[in-house]
Amino acid sequence: MTTPTPVPSITALAAQAKDFKTLHVPGNPLVLANAYDATSARIIGSLPGCCALASASWALAKTIGTDDEKLTLEQNFSLLEPIAAVARELNLPLTVDVQDGYGDRLDEVIRRVITELGAVGVNLEDSHHESGAMMGEEEAVERVRRAVAVAAEVGVPDFVVNARSDTFLVGAGELDESIRRGKKYLKAGATTIYVFWPPSRDMVEADVKRVVDAFDGRANIQPRKASQVQTKALTTTDVARMGAARVSVGPQLYRTATAALQTAATELFFGRCLVGREGEDRRDVSH
Repeated sequence: MTTPTPVPSITALAAQAKDFKTLHVPGNPLVLANAYDATSARIIGSLPGCCALASASWALAKTIGTDDEKLTLEQNFSLLEPIAAVARELNLPLTVDVQDGYGDRLDEVIRRVITELGAVGVNLEDSHHESGAMMGEEEAVERVRRAVAVAAEVGVPDFVVNARSDTFLVGAGELDESIRRGKKYLKAGATTIYVFWPPSRDMVEADVKRVVDAFDGRANIQPRKASQVQTKALTTTDVARMGAARVSVGPQLYRTATAALQTAATELFFGRCLVGREGEDRRDVSH
């Protein structure tokens, strides 16, 4: 049995955080394929294009049969640990989704993601994860500032906060309001801003470019496939061309994987051929 890789020293994490932050380059974005368990983390982490691992709380919640808004702090940490173990084994930076920071436990959360998981970044939302209601603006700004400050107190001054600006998502304001808030989060110490697009709204390139330009490239953009809502696919290449510094996909890989599993299982139940990958050693298939 392989011995788990221990959490690195604070000195090592500080150096890794500094390197991780430098990967956020406008026009040459860091691309994060968000993992949802150890297996997905290992697959993602083994790919040549992978520079870091990231989680998605919505997907983690689904793996234990609950909803994102019901995911507790302890459940989130329990699900993050196997992903963190893979990140440490592969020597990859890890950034984790801590939702809204869990209320008055924000300081604890930041300390624990660093010292217990070895993470060097977080995704931090400005809407309350249980109710979906927006935080007050000054409270949200202060929480970004506090997250960065606590990480520095721990010894990781280059800790990366990807601050999510949700007013556009929850209907508390149009895109300009999310941009206005996002600028304040950058001043408070966030590395990048993630404007979460409403699923019912087309991510028109001109609007996405407006977001990217407003933050001088320090934007996290999520690609989208073409659909009834999305008139034109928005790819990683498109996002890079528009000058963004970071790309992430949230729970999209979880959805893709579960859809593929459903298709394969359906074929099996209805007597169709369950085809393995070309060259697969069929002796490895258990019965």
